Amino acid sequence: MQNLYALCAGLSVGLLFSWLRLPLPAPPTLTGIIGAAGVFLGSVSFGLLQQWLGR
Repeated sequence: MQNLYALCAGLSVGLLFSWLRLPLPAPPTLTGIIGAAGVFLGSVSFGLLQQWLGR
C-alpha cells in the first residue's frame, strides 16, 4: 500500500515540478524509487496534457 501512496505522491510532485519547471528529485530507497517513477510519469503526463489542451 505504501508503494501506491508513493506513486500517487510522485505523480503529484512530477506534475507540480514540471509546472514550476524544477529539476525532478530522485531518492535512493525502494519507496523513493517508486515515488520518483511517479514523478517521472507525472512529468510525462503534464507534457501529454499540454499537447492535448493545445498549449
